[in-house]
Amino acid sequence: MDDNRESPSSRTTILQFAPLNSSVDEGFWHSFSSLKLDKLGIDDSPIPITGFYAPCSHPQVSNHLTLLSESLPCSDESTSHGNRNRCPVPGTLYNTNTVESFSKLDKQSLLKAEANKTWEDIQSGKALEDCSLLARFLVISFADLKKWSFRYWFAFPALVLDPPASLVELKPASEHFTSEEAESVSAACNEWRDSSLTTDVPFFLVSVSSDSKATIRHLKDWEACQGDDHHKLLFGFYDPCHLSSNPGWPLRNYLALIRSKWNFESVWFFCYRESRGFADMSLSLVGQASLTLPSDSSDETVPNSVGWELNKGKRAPRSISLANSMDPTRLAVSACDLNLKLMRWRALPSLDLNVLSSVKCLLLGAGTLGCQVARTLMGWGIRNITFVDYGKVAMSNPVRQSLYTFEDCVGRGEFKAVAAVKSLKQIFPAMESSGVVMAIPMPGHPISSQEEESVLGDCQRLRELIESHDAVFLLTDTRESRWLPSLLCANANKIAINAALGFDSYMVMRHGAGPTSLTDEMQNLDLNKTGRQRLGCYFCNDVVAPQDSMTDRTLDQQCTVTRPGLAPIAGALAVELLVGVLQHPLGIYAKGDNSSSSNGGNTDESPLGILPHQIRGSVSQFSQITLLGQASNSCTACSETVVSEYREKGNSFILEAINHPTYLEDLTGLTELKKAANSFSLDWEDDGDDDEAVDM
Repeated sequence: MDDNRESPSSRTTILQFAPLNSSVDEGFWHSFSSLKLDKLGIDDSPIPITGFYAPCSHPQVSNHLTLLSESLPCSDESTSHGNRNRCPVPGTLYNTNTVESFSKLDKQSLLKAEANKTWEDIQSGKALEDCSLLARFLVISFADLKKWSFRYWFAFPALVLDPPASLVELKPASEHFTSEEAESVSAACNEWRDSSLTTDVPFFLVSVSSDSKATIRHLKDWEACQGDDHHKLLFGFYDPCHLSSNPGWPLRNYLALIRSKWNFESVWFFCYRESRGFADMSLSLVGQASLTLPSDSSDETVPNSVGWELNKGKRAPRSISLANSMDPTRLAVSACDLNLKLMRWRALPSLDLNVLSSVKCLLLGAGTLGCQVARTLMGWGIRNITFVDYGKVAMSNPVRQSLYTFEDCVGRGEFKAVAAVKSLKQIFPAMESSGVVMAIPMPGHPISSQEEESVLGDCQRLRELIESHDAVFLLTDTRESRWLPSLLCANANKIAINAALGFDSYMVMRHGAGPTSLTDEMQNLDLNKTGRQRLGCYFCNDVVAPQDSMTDRTLDQQCTVTRPGLAPIAGALAVELLVGVLQHPLGIYAKGDNSSSSNGGNTDESPLGILPHQIRGSVSQFSQITLLGQASNSCTACSETVVSEYREKGNSFILEAINHPTYLEDLTGLTELKKAANSFSLDWEDDGDDDEAVDM
């Protein structure tokens, strides 16, 4: 105890401290980016974080305070405790939304506010209970998530003693202690570091008794320490600095605590450093500092503070770009998801992006509409797309069909389903896309017995594709090619989106749920929201079965002749309709809205607004309307009669529909309906009074 009360030597110099340096792991910025996009949005409130440091373990290299992915509060990994190489210390992150806000931050006020917290912890005794509070830090930052660049600046707030502490003596611990003392201190330090309860406690008391036995205690045990018979009492701390001429930065606030709480004028401090995981007395330092006590402790004011980290000797922030170090595919994924996540910041906070990223879409047709739909699906974050098409890329296609280039036309032309997949992966390497070259069997197109096996194989393959996907887009050129997919979607109760083009008009619609699903699933739904009747499909308004529309067609009828602006409009609306269904709590069972629906339709249930059944538009009139059509009991594709017949007869049903044009009409009652309509006549009453006739 006498060592702490002796008068300092007259030959003293101002005690100088080696600055603490920062290090930020790339994982921290990745985790922070996710936190910013997924949770924080534009909220710029201070974020509590945890930094990690350890005592110096190399004679020529200092340790840094490090930020890791688990430094953030929402990290899946819990903050490390009991790790000898990671002493956790509290910090605060101030992230701004713009680079201008970053530049305008009042750095001195922020530093002072954090230093005041440390001073309050000292005065209240909180720093004795949790000594890591003495190493508190702060970070200001701006994250440019479009470019994956980050600007940041660390501060390690240190209380400035006035007048400053004087250095009386500083030497290696091996020279200060006797050999017996050094051995005992080393053993006590190793025991302290080996215990999971104390290994990450960076400030402690070291007492050495007259018989050279060393003991290490927590700061909160100061009072108990006073009763010990100690020959030397030192204030120890984990020193990240390697210099033999200066103690590390954590000593600054430590001295402020010692002077304020215990009124020492002379302090012996122990800069603990180690080598290969064990205490190193030749690398560790022992020093004596002289402190000037305030004349009146009751008038002690909050000291000034310093601590902004220098960047290459200058007061300036640091910056890092992760774009070059990131895997290009991963970078593309993050960039493509950025716009969707930004939607949730202000406009659509309830948007469920997980539903979109997990949905599997089947595109039947890879032509003008198929290309537009695929591109828009990608924009919504949908990553799993399968194309079905049997055509090849023709010379006339690339200017209208955005997934193809001139190279796809050379020679005999690439299959569209194959070329579309290749194009998607060139646009976005993370796409999970596949192409199936296959013709869709159609009613009204009879086949020979030799073709039956192949056609039925295509039917089975199409069924498997529809059942393995969540949503199906009907984008083929002919009406009859949409019949079998409509039937299979109704049978499997899959979301079906239909888009069709005229010369200057378009129609986009969603099919209702399958007929047999109502008794199984809708009993648990609110029928006031769903409506008791199913929404119709593409064929529900027809009074004739789909027939051959391809035979005996002129050139302009063989090609899809439409105004070029139609496909982008219809394709976009088709995707928006799907997204609306996916975001609606009732999904495929959602009722059909129109533009005059009260309260904007489903805005109380779906974040995207109304969810119509049909959208019909005309470019020549620049008009668009929403329509509602209920399912027909005589529909040749989705009625319960047709679906039940398909389930019962299977392949024989399909062959009948393909080979006999009137089969579906006979089955559904349309034949009888047409007969009744043709035999219906109006009997005009003739009363024989020609004088009352009126000339029109």
